[in-house]
Amino acid sequence: MNMGKEVQPRPKANVSSYIHFLLNYRNKCKEQQPNTYLGFKEFSRKCSEKWRAISKHEKAKYEALAKLDKARYQEEMMNYVGKRRKRRKRDPQAPRRPPSSFLLFCQDHYARLKRENPTWSVVQVAKATGKMWSATTEAEKQPYEQRAAHLRAKYFEELEAYRKQCRARKNLRRLARGQRRGRTRVRQR
Repeated sequence: MNMGKEVQPRPKANVSSYIHFLLNYRNKCKEQQPNTYLGFKEFSRKCSEKWRAISKHEKAKYEALAKLDKARYQEEMMNYVGKRRKRRKRDPQAPRRPPSSFLLFCQDHYARLKRENPTWSVVQVAKATGKMWSATTEAEKQPYEQRAAHLRAKYFEELEAYRKQCRARKNLRRLARGQRRGRTRVRQR
């Protein structure tokens, strides 16, 4: 007999119109050719070709199924009372991770690219800096890698100091807790 709380299973996630199509197509293939095995790669290639070939009217059916599934999922999530994961809060005193050599390169080139192309979105600028980085020679990357290594070494020093500080605080709390308990034991005797 289970005496604990009954755990409610998490609602099944909603799926896209393409996934609805894929499941339907798989069932049709199984019915038509029950003894034939298609590998995942071959089957997914056939599905994607078929998906591109079907009419907008047929796709609309699957999109409607996806909308219904999304509405079902949202409804179930509103009634779901199971465990929800909480993100652990970041300690504001903890040192921040250092940027990589690529991020340092991006910081140096972002403003210039944005000035030259004011209509570009952040994503377009990021793609352009990525292409620039891959076209950059090892010799040109060296200063960024050195800066990144320097910042990484500095980060690890700060992290070690932070961890020592945390251990010291923990020990102080443990001592304070032990002293409080010691006093209460004396009073009870």
